[in-house]
Amino acid sequence: MTEAMRLDGIRAGRLGPEDLARNFDDLHPPLDRHEALVAADRCYFCHDAPCVTACPTDIDIPLFIRQIATGMPEAAAKTIFDQNILGGMCARVCPTETLCEEVCVREVAEGKPVEIGRLQRHATDSMMQAGEHPYTRAPDTGRHVAVVGAGPAGLACAHRLAMLGHSVTMYDARPKPGGLNEYGIAQYKTPDNFAQAEVDWLLKIGGITVETGRAIGDGLTLEDLRDRFDAVFLGIGLGGVGALGLEGEAATGCENAVDFIAALRQAPDLTQLPVGRHVIVIGGGMTAVDAAVQSKLLGAETVTIAYRRDRDRMPASRWEQDLAATHGVRLMFGLVPQALHGDDRLREVELAYVDANMAPTGETQRLPADQLFRAIGQKLVAVEGLALDGGKIAVTGAGQTSLTGVWAGGDCAMGGEDLTVTAVAEGRDAAMDIHARLGLS
Repeated sequence: MTEAMRLDGIRAGRLGPEDLARNFDDLHPPLDRHEALVAADRCYFCHDAPCVTACPTDIDIPLFIRQIATGMPEAAAKTIFDQNILGGMCARVCPTETLCEEVCVREVAEGKPVEIGRLQRHATDSMMQAGEHPYTRAPDTGRHVAVVGAGPAGLACAHRLAMLGHSVTMYDARPKPGGLNEYGIAQYKTPDNFAQAEVDWLLKIGGITVETGRAIGDGLTLEDLRDRFDAVFLGIGLGGVGALGLEGEAATGCENAVDFIAALRQAPDLTQLPVGRHVIVIGGGMTAVDAAVQSKLLGAETVTIAYRRDRDRMPASRWEQDLAATHGVRLMFGLVPQALHGDDRLREVELAYVDANMAPTGETQRLPADQLFRAIGQKLVAVEGLALDGGKIAVTGAGQTSLTGVWAGGDCAMGGEDLTVTAVAEGRDAAMDIHARLGLS
């Protein structure tokens, strides 16, 4: 082990390659054909299905499950992709336990829903692994649209625009397209480089040019884009990360959870990725859980999530909380960071207990920590000229911003929950609205 790989308690190689491969294996292994048929047979194929209402992309869930049950997984995939072109990723990362599966009639009656997410993956994987792309472009409209941000919202928007016959130039600040799917989701949820495989498959529609390393404010201006394109869609996500505001936050060991997750997702060799011996994650969303669980999978001895409110108000679902607990992550509630202790390197984190109103109780606790991850929410990197609402881009209708000819969707826009599936719906709907506004619907 070289000195560069050791930063006090933060070091690489805590586990060997075999352990890491096993730890980061597929969280939900795919269903085989027989398993899919058995799972599909549990569906009542409800006429007025509550699962469809609960799906942000309005997939006809009973129809695609019936198609699986009758031996037509490719037809099921087409039903899914008609509404959600990123149905493969959403099958892996959607919090189905709080969406479609939570309202499943089987869940309500028996406490065990139809496995909608895994069935969706079975269908979409069947088509994607066959290399098929079920859509062709309409005749060229002669219109050119800029899509800034190649995450879920931008990809969904670009694909629908291309399918309608428009030319699309997609810009992204990162070296690879994919956005959150590529850089921000736990490795064990999307192994085998699925995010990039899905992007490559999506781009088979044609008509989409991708330019990476290009961002608003860094080589691109909204004014120039409006001048050069017939319409602009912004799916730029939330690039800024909130700080704790504590002295010593610049010490070695204090990092953003999103940066850690991105580094892990891009690491060619996980044995070379450093992790602390004692890790504390501040926050309560899925990013916090992903950072905490993956720290444990890399070999951290103790990992603690400290969240300021009680368990029921934690943004991560109860399923995600239980996932963390089963991996040995300690969840602590009603705590806020009060002080960071150490010299140039983090040694301890002092946490203060708070009541339901966030008022300090006077009790504190100090935990050893050589690595702390901030997962306390991200914020919009402001775009000049756009009205904001609650710190995000203000939109009306299907993503129309305060500037004529500019739409926005996904995490950067004010609207629904910050979920991949919601971003896909917003990108898709914005594309349809752009098409209509261009007078081509």
